[in-house]
Amino acid sequence: GVECEDLIEELLCCLIQLIVEIPLLDITYSISLEAVTTLIVFLSCQLFHKEILRESIIHKYLMRGRCLPYTSRLVKTLLYNFIRQERSPPPGSRVFQQQTDGGGLLYGIASGVATGLWTVFTLGGVGSKAASQLEQCSPLANQSLLLLLVLANLTDAPDTPNPYRQAIMSFKNTQDSSAFPSSNPHAFQINFNSLYTALCEQQKSDQATLLLYMLLHQNSNVRTYVLARTDIENLVLPILEILYHVEERNSHHVYMALIILLILTEDDGFNRSIHEVMLKNITWYAERVLTEISLGSLLILVVIRTIQYNMTRTRDKYLHTNCLAALANMSAQFRSLHQYAAQRIISLFSLLSKKHNKVLEQATQSLRGSLSTNDSPLPDYAQDLNVIEEVIRMMLEIINSCLTNSLHHNPNLVYALLYKRDLFEQFRTHPSFQDIMQNIDLVISFFSSRLEQAGAELSVERVLEIIKQGAVALPKDRLR
Repeated sequence: GVECEDLIEELLCCLIQLIVEIPLLDITYSISLEAVTTLIVFLSCQLFHKEILRESIIHKYLMRGRCLPYTSRLVKTLLYNFIRQERSPPPGSRVFQQQTDGGGLLYGIASGVATGLWTVFTLGGVGSKAASQLEQCSPLANQSLLLLLVLANLTDAPDTPNPYRQAIMSFKNTQDSSAFPSSNPHAFQINFNSLYTALCEQQKSDQATLLLYMLLHQNSNVRTYVLARTDIENLVLPILEILYHVEERNSHHVYMALIILLILTEDDGFNRSIHEVMLKNITWYAERVLTEISLGSLLILVVIRTIQYNMTRTRDKYLHTNCLAALANMSAQFRSLHQYAAQRIISLFSLLSKKHNKVLEQATQSLRGSLSTNDSPLPDYAQDLNVIEEVIRMMLEIINSCLTNSLHHNPNLVYALLYKRDLFEQFRTHPSFQDIMQNIDLVISFFSSRLEQAGAELSVERVLEIIKQGAVALPKDRLR
């Protein structure tokens, strides 16, 4: 009855106090880990419900009453546990130590039990496969991150918004001296520099990527800070690596990585600065040796690769749209594209136009076939055609936006465009693409005629030189 419920509230309160009050030392590590894990267990009832659990008794106590005043301290402590990535202490530093003089039997047994439990916790059961990955990391940091994500995603109570989410949305940098809005009692400060470092280092796990997404999406202080970093490549590279290994990652991890890129590419400063950051020897990029490339060109390469992977295997429209949206966000600010990135943009277009022709052919054949036999239902080629034309249109818009805004910065793209100009022939007269083809057409004919005047058998270097001179000569107002 009532006493029982009071006891639950008392217990939850004690667990939270344990987490926020006890300093993290070797001898307290396991008790902090137990407290965090126990709270996760208390919150796990959602796992057994098909529909979203609006409220449980645990939910009720965490949202109001005696636990509420600890909200910001709990969120802050869990974040710091994640930041510190403290390893589990060596076995000798346990609370129950066996005394050398044979000591009390009880301590020996207790220590054995604790170590047994400990092995199960830290190593995922004795000798299991997961051991090797988990041994290197910090169980407390990982469990704290999981608890933080669970708390942040609890549904709002009928009368109050989720206080843990409010805390996550509003915390500020320790360097920030501006006043907190009085409307938010759960605001606090944390060291953004160490948070940024931890986020850069931990992106291999999808829970860390989820935290990064949540912070960029919901906390404008964090977003502003991240976008102002001069070492943004430390954050972007791990995200690109997730996308690069798309076949090994689960789809949630890939989506979150993509959405993080979408959030970042909404910022013009980001889109400009990524082309100024030069990277050397990207070892994980296996298709081609990249000795020196800008972060911007690498981002384009990885996103295009994701689109191509998706076209051949999963055919997920949502993934396509997000990839293309990120490229479209960036396209007006493309600068000094790497020749390989420029080639990939055009070869993706080539792949799309081949696919377009194939679907068109199938549609025509199936129409012919259906005229002779009435009984078979038509396959949905119209829909396929629709999707592919939408994607082609976005690609043309991306190329167009780059040509209109930064033609003279991108001789490699103009070169790739001229090299494959036949690809664009079929779209000039196509009613869906006529409007957007005007600029591309103009660029192709303007540069083609300059190349013809220069004579036959030109070297690559000479062609690029003519393109650079032509870019200066092309009147800006001719491009719409």
